[in-house]
Amino acid sequence: MTLILFLIRLYEIILIIRIVMSWMQVDPYHSVTRFVYNVTEPVLEPIRRVLPANRIGIDFSPLVVFILIAILRRILFPPAYF
Repeated sequence: MTLILFLIRLYEIILIIRIVMSWMQVDPYHSVTRFVYNVTEPVLEPIRRVLPANRIGIDFSPLVVFILIAILRRILFPPAYF
């Protein structure tokens, strides 16, 4: 169980790195950049295809992924109510 939570948290951190990298000019051929894009793009790209295009040019797919991760975490590890 803790391994699953660790992997979910690690993916969230990588996704945050991806978001920050999108605000900066990074070398697309650097190994870290390629790793981050290779890990996140298979999840983000299908969501981008489903989301309607917006006029302001903001990519909302990471937000959707964070919401889906929160739902997944809630399903896998429901809070204990006393």
